[in-house]
Amino acid sequence: MTEQTNQTDTPGAKPDLSSEEATRHRAKMEKRKAVQDAEVAGKTIEKGLLMVHTGPGKGKSTAAFGLALRTLGSGGRVGVVQFIKGAWHSAERDAFAAFGERVVWHSMGDGFTWETQDLARDKASARRAWDKALELMADPAITLLVLDELNIALRYDYLPEAEVVAALANRRDGLHVVVTGRNARPSLVAAADLVTEMGLVKHHFAAGVKAQKGIEF
Repeated sequence: MTEQTNQTDTPGAKPDLSSEEATRHRAKMEKRKAVQDAEVAGKTIEKGLLMVHTGPGKGKSTAAFGLALRTLGSGGRVGVVQFIKGAWHSAERDAFAAFGERVVWHSMGDGFTWETQDLARDKASARRAWDKALELMADPAITLLVLDELNIALRYDYLPEAEVVAALANRRDGLHVVVTGRNARPSLVAAADLVTEMGLVKHHFAAGVKAQKGIEF
């Protein structure tokens, strides 16, 4: 006995729709497309963006490095300055090394303050990292600058908040900057063009799972 296959169970098969359903759907999508097209056409400004990734959830730096890949894919050049990270190995840095001189990477942190337990050392490291960031901001060849964990440096007052925010707000035309880290300062949020807060819904660390290669580092 030959088994009949329902059309809806066949990969790639079109679902059974009445002509009325198909017509209503098409009309609805035509209206939606007209609205979307009009909204897109109304956006005419092109500028360098100041972007902030903050919040308690995982993925802030990961999203920033995704932007870096997009920039590289579009022919741009990327600068990275890590403010807190640097005391441990970064697999992302290994991956971006494949792009050669198109990526300028500086890991200049000594770890979190509860690890160093040395405020003067932490402030000195943050200042060196910020000076490097200013240098890269002035480099016209850099398209995107990732300031990884700068929010943490500002949170612990390693750097003068007003000085940093003013420099970022007055960066050269066309430069995109993405700042990562928890607890972004309100003044930075106000100056930014795009702010994304990563929410914490669930994290494997709370269940006793340790940091793993390829996921956390």
